[in-house]
Amino acid sequence: MFKNIPFQRVEWITSGFLIGTLFLALTAVPAYLLLGGITGGFMWALFFFYLFATGISITLGYHRLFSHLAFQAKWPVKAFVTFFGAAAWENSIINWSSDHRNHHKYVDHEDDDPYSITRGFWWAHMGWLMFKLKPEPPIDNVKDLEKDPLVAWQHKYIHWIALFMGFVLPALLCGLYYGSWQAALGGFLIVGVLRTVIVQHATFCINSACHYFGSQPYSSKHSSRDSWVMALLTFGEGYHNYHHEFQHDYRNGVKPWQFDPTKWTIWTLSKIGMTSNLRRVSDAKILLAELSEARQRIDQGLEYCRSEQFTEAARLRLQASIDALHRAQEDLATRYYQVQKTVTDRVELSKARVNVWRRDIEDALSHLDEILRFDLVPRAV
Repeated sequence: MFKNIPFQRVEWITSGFLIGTLFLALTAVPAYLLLGGITGGFMWALFFFYLFATGISITLGYHRLFSHLAFQAKWPVKAFVTFFGAAAWENSIINWSSDHRNHHKYVDHEDDDPYSITRGFWWAHMGWLMFKLKPEPPIDNVKDLEKDPLVAWQHKYIHWIALFMGFVLPALLCGLYYGSWQAALGGFLIVGVLRTVIVQHATFCINSACHYFGSQPYSSKHSSRDSWVMALLTFGEGYHNYHHEFQHDYRNGVKPWQFDPTKWTIWTLSKIGMTSNLRRVSDAKILLAELSEARQRIDQGLEYCRSEQFTEAARLRLQASIDALHRAQEDLATRYYQVQKTVTDRVELSKARVNVWRRDIEDALSHLDEILRFDLVPRAV
């Protein structure tokens, strides 16, 4: 389950909470529903509101706003994600951001990446929270966040805020609305416990599944991967390969058709003045990364094609694709770096030209896939 882990101590409180809430979600919640516990439209509306509010507070607030400084936000947005982020029971903004910044700085390094996938899927998923390998490292990479009074206040009282916002308030609201202690119990179990488990494990999947399954269109230098399935479950956080390559971009799903509600929320808030200074990587720089990764993949494919298993026609077709891709990459790189040298502001290259380069990538990769699919078996003599 875990690889090469010299366990030093168990985090009993954290482990007990993670196991206990999961146990209640799998047993007490179904029992409450099957035994005719009070539920209704208000309780389920509150459940879905809390699911969105706490989930988006982690992705938009803890992650993109505070950990990566991908944009700036006015105090109503910061207050919302501070309170509802606490209700997700994923620790304080300061602790969460410190761990996440270390993850990006030392990704895939066993000793310094807090949830390195190199120690195994379940370690990256939740084991790193339940067991500690060595004394906690100093929190010295979030000095900017410690200067924020709201963030510092949340850090000081995180467990009390989480308890009230995550469990007590949903129980009170349901109990008062339905006028029953049974409804209060339902609010605690469904809006509190079940929702917490769902949001937490969705977050955990970014650390585990998105370093295990999916594609690597931007870089194969690290284990992060893009997964549209995980994007559906995590408010757009599933495009993790892009995020690791361009971590300060406020977008994760950078393509127009990619599902990223967090990006859309940030953009919408900017139109009403609640967010500003949205940081984004230029189309040309993104395409350079795609070209570089595609070129590496196709070069590897060419080496494979040089085996006698492939026909001469297949090798020639792939070599032609590679030549076109190399020309596109050199053309783009030359134009892009010339722009960077002569213009201080961010300059987007011609959309039409970018589309031509992108088609070169797609054509080359399509040829590679076709050759690997149809020319793998030697032709009969």
